[in-house]
Amino acid sequence: MYAVIKSGGKQEKVSVGASVRLELLEGLVGDPVDLQPIMVVDEENVVVGTELGSAAVKGEIVGFEKGPKVRGFKYRAKTNMRRRWGHRQKYAVVKVLEITK
Repeated sequence: MYAVIKSGGKQEKVSVGASVRLELLEGLVGDPVDLQPIMVVDEENVVVGTELGSAAVKGEIVGFEKGPKVRGFKYRAKTNMRRRWGHRQKYAVVKVLEITK
């Protein structure tokens, strides 16, 4: 059994016991998290759309990680214009505990 969840503007395929890195989650280590399923697949049955009324994916925040550093640079010739910036995305590591239909 697995599910496709929506979190942070992205979709992830998860199964029970799997750990997933998700962005834009608030909470502390050990806090429960309810994730929004888009599709639930149980062997031959596929539940999608309006049939997902009672479907739920429950997880727990296990920890926090940082992604790789992304460096940006702008340059315009002959104007002495240079701009440098960086970004490092923060992720919450969530362990999936239960998927219900």
